[in-house]
Amino acid sequence: MQETGYETFSFYYDALTENVDYPARAAYLDGLVQKYLRSGGKVMLDLACGTGTLTEEMAKRGYDMIGVDYSEGMLGQAMEKKIEQQLPIQYVCQDMRELELYSTVDATICTLDSLNHLPGFEDVETVFRKVWEFTEPGGVFLFDMNTLYKHRELLGSQVYVYETDEVYCVWENALCEDDCTVEITLDLFQLCCEDGRYRRTQEQITERAYVPEQVTASLEKIGFHVLGVYHADTEEPLRPDSERMIVIARKEA
Repeated sequence: MQETGYETFSFYYDALTENVDYPARAAYLDGLVQKYLRSGGKVMLDLACGTGTLTEEMAKRGYDMIGVDYSEGMLGQAMEKKIEQQLPIQYVCQDMRELELYSTVDATICTLDSLNHLPGFEDVETVFRKVWEFTEPGGVFLFDMNTLYKHRELLGSQVYVYETDEVYCVWENALCEDDCTVEITLDLFQLCCEDGRYRRTQEQITERAYVPEQVTASLEKIGFHVLGVYHADTEEPLRPDSERMIVIARKEA
């Protein structure tokens, strides 16, 4: 299995992200895609799809979905749900920096700060180029990223604790000297024995944040036309205290 920092976490990811309103997120993304899409198809790529919850929501909205993720553990969970729901979703295990598809897509989404997890901005630009290559003319690219404000003011060097019936998770952040990178340590305590003992697993994740101008300039350089940079799940302008930015760009015909 590929070591991605999410393998053990993948088994508890859905339980630990129950606060995410996936139907509302899907409705928001669908609205933006329908507003700006100029190609004629309904093929959508969910890049870094994780356990496939949002992929399924978009499939229910009529899109022909392809889900790509680097974590075999995440995709294993996605495949189980796909079989249970009987949805025609194609899942592919790939590093998004090495994206290879059989054909172009009309829309690509990449959510839940997945691009922040890449090692550096050169890797982000590599993904932008790959998405541009496999986007149909008139197609759109829609993604979110955590902001510098969130990294510096909210994640920072904070510690968060999450508890479910199956796992106790301690989420510890460390803001690096560059003031934009957060090193995340996940300590997962899994109840695994009848006598009440727990097994501890530790995973490391790194997130990097960037200024919006750097992101949009890169997209424009590659050939996308940036249509909007929004505050969280809105169509309002980005604010100084925005925790997430939503970016939508189009590959012009």
